[in-house]
Amino acid sequence: MQINPGRTNHLKTFKDMQRNSESLKNVNSRVLIGAPPMEKKLLTIGISSVQRPRGSYLLNTLRSLFFASSPAERKHFIVLVHLADPDPNWLDQMITNISALFKPYIQARQLVVINTPLKSYLPLKDFKKNFNDTPAYVAFRSKQNMDYAFLMNFATNRSDYFLMIEDDVKCASGFLTQIATILSAWERKPWVTLEFSQLGFIGKLLHTGDLPCLVRFLLLFHQEMPCDHLLSHFRDLRMQQKPIRFFPSLFQHMGNYSSFEGKFNSLKDTQFEETDMVSPSNPAATIYTSLNVTNASGLMNAYSLDKNFFYIKEAKAGSHLTVFLDIAATVFRVQVLTGSELKEENRLKEGQVELGYDSTNRVSDCDDYILLGLLVNGNLNKQ
Repeated sequence: MQINPGRTNHLKTFKDMQRNSESLKNVNSRVLIGAPPMEKKLLTIGISSVQRPRGSYLLNTLRSLFFASSPAERKHFIVLVHLADPDPNWLDQMITNISALFKPYIQARQLVVINTPLKSYLPLKDFKKNFNDTPAYVAFRSKQNMDYAFLMNFATNRSDYFLMIEDDVKCASGFLTQIATILSAWERKPWVTLEFSQLGFIGKLLHTGDLPCLVRFLLLFHQEMPCDHLLSHFRDLRMQQKPIRFFPSLFQHMGNYSSFEGKFNSLKDTQFEETDMVSPSNPAATIYTSLNVTNASGLMNAYSLDKNFFYIKEAKAGSHLTVFLDIAATVFRVQVLTGSELKEENRLKEGQVELGYDSTNRVSDCDDYILLGLLVNGNLNKQ
């Protein structure tokens, strides 16, 4: 404020405008799927999605979010999706698809889907012609700003932090742990936004305490410019003049066609590191075993991709450890590793790996199995 008193005057004007804002009084966002968690989470991941002329990427984005997170990580975040298209047929189809594909996460209160009726929106008319944009595009981006505002309005007070991504992204494995580590390091430092992607409105993190202010900002200036530009101005008004960006990026834009008129858009984040195809990408699963486990919480370490491990003193003949996928998936490679570099004697001397399918009649087992192979030196790597 001492360096640039002019900015202080702008901030005061903005706060006065906010007090007179009436645009949120008639907002009536409703829950379509799921229920918010009872306890406050670390992070709310927000996605706003509309019908696309060339097909939706939303389901793949949700798969990526959940598959890139371990069960322990998923306990700390909620995914909030705003289906912001008024077409009832599209809404019904998306509700059906999401309900069927992501049932375990809905039941665990990790996924909530909302919709805001058109009557809650400000009138889309008398547009200003900024950036030489066509009236159609100005209308699109103006509504998009309101879509994001209503999403953030619903997310207020449901977590400590809010992460905005778009509906056509791929997530880096373990992104939640990486974000939590950075938050811990920045806990005592002032910041408005932390950025985990270079692109658009993807991977932008805020305090949820700042959301009411940003919501009104988006609504006040919804016609002026796209949402990512508005966020930059908001950040500047709140005294953070430069972006705080982390590398490598944790989110990659994967859509090839824009949600506006289906135009081709192959924009990629060059700072996102692609996962090698031979690296593990474990989908969400539940673990069952007949082994005598003394610490049940350690059982998931047998499937986790972190440095933790699962250890047991004795494995008798006939014992099993079964990984039961929460959602059906196409399995193209199975890797099993036992033992450690330090103590090779901890490797399983004998064992076989079977791939099960068809679990129509059983809760924690499959109806049929095929043999993938035997452990060799305690390991198996089978395509």
